[in-house]
Amino acid sequence: MYVIFAICILIILIVLLLSVLTTSKAYKYEHTIDPLQKEEKPPEKKHITDGKDA
Repeated sequence: MYVIFAICILIILIVLLLSVLTTSKAYKYEHTIDPLQKEEKPPEKKHITDGKDA
């Protein structure tokens, strides 16, 4: 019975250690945002009219 109890405690400690390490690593991660790119607009086409309204 003590063997099973020791294995359970060992598993709990391993899971706790992994959780702490993962959380610590997540807090150290530096988030960055990509800069916005300037939107290149195509040149506007001007319609040539002969003075008549459509």
